[in-house]
Amino acid sequence: MSVMIEMEHINRIFPVPGGTFQALKDIDAQIDAGTFTILKGRSGSGKTTLLNIIGALDLPTSGRICMEGKDLTTMSEYEREELRRKQMGYVFQAVSLIPAMNAFQNVEFSMRLSGVKSPGERQERVEECLKMVGLGNRMTHMPAEMSGGEQQRVAIARAFAHRPRLILADEPTAELDSAMAAEITRIFREMTRKEGITVVMTTHDVGLMGAGDQIIELENGGRIYS
Repeated sequence: MSVMIEMEHINRIFPVPGGTFQALKDIDAQIDAGTFTILKGRSGSGKTTLLNIIGALDLPTSGRICMEGKDLTTMSEYEREELRRKQMGYVFQAVSLIPAMNAFQNVEFSMRLSGVKSPGERQERVEECLKMVGLGNRMTHMPAEMSGGEQQRVAIARAFAHRPRLILADEPTAELDSAMAAEITRIFREMTRKEGITVVMTTHDVGLMGAGDQIIELENGGRIYS
């Protein structure tokens, strides 16, 4: 199995009034390609900070992080932007669908932004993705006509429609009931199996731990268990 993400001695320090705050402390970890990894930790443990670094949204203060052997810390901002646009997908706790677009249009729009030019290819892929998340019969529904769980499933379809190598999900189940949270994690596992996508998800929900191929637990910015 190939390595998707490799982290060596990752530290992240933020300036605060009167000094600095160390959010991550000497993190070493490896995430294999095509797996579902859960970043576990309480609020303030550093898991979202680590997710942002894995997703090339932020850089470590020191240390090295590579995606498929490419060092993100030595890339230009343009190179990281292209990597995010073409090779990564993001799912957040706040779904942020475009209110004026239906489910199909929300997913298709993300494919346009990722550079998929063929209308026929976009249509076929959007339909495939929405069916995969169980919304084949809701394609023309607007966000206001869908439940929170349905909106989150549209967001997941939007994240993987352009066939990224890596999906980052930050607390995507936090506002959902236990049944829908379990369904969302099932979808992520299905994506790793069917699409070969690597998924990294943050959560503090102990009920979801069994879904991951790997669990990386953080406490006070340091890794304590994998």
